[in-house]
Amino acid sequence: MSIHRAPGLDPTPAPDELTARMVGVGFLLSAAAEPDADIETTLVHASSAGMDDNDLRVLAILTTWLGVHSARVNTERLARAVAEHSSPRVRAYWSAVCTWLGDDKRFARIVAPIAGERIDLLAVGTEFQVNRRGEDPRFESTCLRVPAGTLRDRAKDVLAPAVLAERHRGYRNRIQMGATWRADIWTALEAEPGMPVAECARRVRCSFAAAWKAAQDFLLLEEARRTAS
Repeated sequence: MSIHRAPGLDPTPAPDELTARMVGVGFLLSAAAEPDADIETTLVHASSAGMDDNDLRVLAILTTWLGVHSARVNTERLARAVAEHSSPRVRAYWSAVCTWLGDDKRFARIVAPIAGERIDLLAVGTEFQVNRRGEDPRFESTCLRVPAGTLRDRAKDVLAPAVLAERHRGYRNRIQMGATWRADIWTALEAEPGMPVAECARRVRCSFAAAWKAAQDFLLLEEARRTAS
């Protein structure tokens, strides 16, 4: 029987659910956190709240988050989630982000640059605001036109890496192992050590082969710990 990967993007969560997930991955909002929330799907749904629902506060915090934590993003998972989103504005945002973060070659491969006329972040007034204040330097030379000052960039709007590592098991494992499928598989197995490999692959959204290899190594270390004790 063939094992297929789970979809890269869950259905759009309810607003309260999304807020809890954003807090769980390190957005400083006034809500309880969903522990160990899925990082990439949360980021993509947050970008939809910003680009499609005009929630500029969320979009500002998301963009700041990416500036602080981009090294811990599993870009393969992000690419799949972005590809499955139906909104052209969401894909434009991520294309712009990938241009901005393009010095990290992992991001350069996520979304192809969008050619043609640039997309305005604001429904009205972008031209006036750009002429008055210039562009947000993070989005200059991208497909997205963002007036300077529209997206507030404050590091205190997101958790610092050390604090997020303490609170989010998956983020902590990515620091130790890299932002890889292996780190995500390890996180799932730590949460539920007896999980079948096929179920682990489904939850992590990776291939069965990747889950199988990491699971064997995980079991080996578990056996070594039992022997040592």
